Amino acid sequence: MFTAQDVSKLRATTGAGMMDCKKALTETNGNFDEAIKYLREKGIAAAAKKADRIAAEGVVGSYIHMGGKIGVLVEINCETDFVAKSDAFQNLVKDIAMQIAAAKPLYVNESEVPNEALESEKEILKAQALNEGKPAAVIEKMVEGRIKKYYKDVCLMDQDFVKDSSKTITQVVNEAILSIGEKISIRRFVRYEMGEGLEKRVDNLAEEVAKMSK
Repeated sequence: MFTAQDVSKLRATTGAGMMDCKKALTETNGNFDEAIKYLREKGIAAAAKKADRIAAEGVVGSYIHMGGKIGVLVEINCETDFVAKSDAFQNLVKDIAMQIAAAKPLYVNESEVPNEALESEKEILKAQALNEGKPAAVIEKMVEGRIKKYYKDVCLMDQDFVKDSSKTITQVVNEAILSIGEKISIRRFVRYEMGEGLEKRVDNLAEEVAKMSK
C-alpha cells in the first residue's frame, strides 16, 4: 500500500514524526495528498514544524479540586507573552491542570519515565503473562502492548482527554498549536492530594456513634 520511502517523504514534507506519518498513510490507504491533509487536520504537521522554536514564555497555572483536597501546579510554555495572556492559552492551561487532577499522571511524556521504572513494569507484566499461562512466543508482544497501556496511565501526553476521550492530550495540545499559531509545550507539573502518603487514622464507628449519643 505504501513504502518506507513514502513515510520518509511525508515526514520531510510535513515535519511530523515517523509513527504519525505511517498512521496517516495507513488511514488514507497510501494517498500522499490525503495523508498530508490528515496530518494537518490533526494539527500534527503544524505542531511538528513549530517544534524547533523557542518557547520561553507561558504561565504556571493552578487548579484546586474537591474543596482543597486536590491541587495542581503546571507550567506550560509558549513563544510570546501576548499568547500567554490570551483566553485560548489560559483555557488550555486550565484544561491541562484539570486533566492532571483527574487522571493522576506521573510524567509529562514517555521520555521522562525512568528506565528503572520501565524495566520493573516490564518484569511485572512478564510475570503476569506467565501466570496467565501464555506461551513464551507471544509474551514479548503482550508485554509490548501492555507497556503502551502503562504509558497511557502514567504519561500525561498519552492520556485520553478527560473532557473528550476521543482525543489524547497530545492531540489537544496540537490543536491548540494549530489554532494559536505558536509552539506550546507542557514543561512540568506537580499534583498534591490531601493526606497522600500519610498514615490515616482509622476511626471505630461504634465509638464514634457512642460519643455522638452522649
